[in-house]
Amino acid sequence: MVPPATHNDATPGERPSRVSDNGSAHAPAATSAASKMKPVSRVGDRIFSGVSSTIAVLLAILVLVILAFLVWHAVPALSDNSENFFTSRKWATGESPQEFGIAALLWTTLISSLLALLLAVPLAVGIALFITQMATKKLAGPVAFLVDLLAAVPSIVYGLWGGIVLGSSAIENWLMKINQAILGWIPIWKPVAGWENPSGTVFLASQVLAIMILPIITAVSRDVMSQTPRDQIEAALALGSTRWEVIKLAVLPHSKSGIISGSMLGLGRALGETLAVTLILQTISPMELSQGLNPSIFTGGETFASKIARDFAEATNDPMALGALISAALALFVITFIVNAAARIIAERGVKK
Repeated sequence: MVPPATHNDATPGERPSRVSDNGSAHAPAATSAASKMKPVSRVGDRIFSGVSSTIAVLLAILVLVILAFLVWHAVPALSDNSENFFTSRKWATGESPQEFGIAALLWTTLISSLLALLLAVPLAVGIALFITQMATKKLAGPVAFLVDLLAAVPSIVYGLWGGIVLGSSAIENWLMKINQAILGWIPIWKPVAGWENPSGTVFLASQVLAIMILPIITAVSRDVMSQTPRDQIEAALALGSTRWEVIKLAVLPHSKSGIISGSMLGLGRALGETLAVTLILQTISPMELSQGLNPSIFTGGETFASKIARDFAEATNDPMALGALISAALALFVITFIVNAAARIIAERGVKK
């Protein structure tokens, strides 16, 4: 005879319910207690989270306020400008209507920064590879410290050293002659009459900028190279790869996005550098500019930052002249924002991979 089923009967794999005195079933007490549990929240955690969120919001608001300030003061000057702001080389802000454009400033800023990047990236990558892959721990530490120390040198010191020491050195003159002899057929390397020595030229400013952005690119490259999976390196060595083959097949592919990101950050620093470039570059007269934009790096010029630094004190008494400088500052703000945003996007894509 088969006994009748009770509430305590359960199918295989099912947890039996607890039966009360009146025969009704209840869920286990542990499940009921777990459903009532709340995440632990400490007062200190809530305060820290609130402060961090507030600071992040304030930083975003600060960027927007700066952008709004630049636009607010630039619009009246741009409205009174009779020249094309993007293509004109003139800069005459004394009378209305004003005549100013950023073509010459944009060219000098871009060519000096890109040339600095071209000089700095190979050297920075080589230093990062030496520190992370080749040097012993006793040697890697001091070398990394010395490279990082370059970032602590004030920009005015770089400007004085570059303008006085580097600009008048025999080695610099020799480098200039070699570049002109080999690459003189290229417009940007073409010799310019009246600029027989490198002092005050874009060529010299680019070299100083390269030294200034070297620590940034090296630091980012070094960090990403040190994160190369150890098993990939050991596997390559176990297969008989040389040290260079390990770097080429394992380290560099893993570090590519970090190197590009660091290079973009260095480019952003070079684009906005002010004091060093102002001390090194010699200005070009309006008459020379009126004859056409000379693309050669063996001549002087002005960047966005150096133009603003030189003319700001005089422009404070003239709202329209000040507005013209703020218009140039707005253009520089947009360019550097785009460069740094690109660096951020590249870095995030590298992390996802």
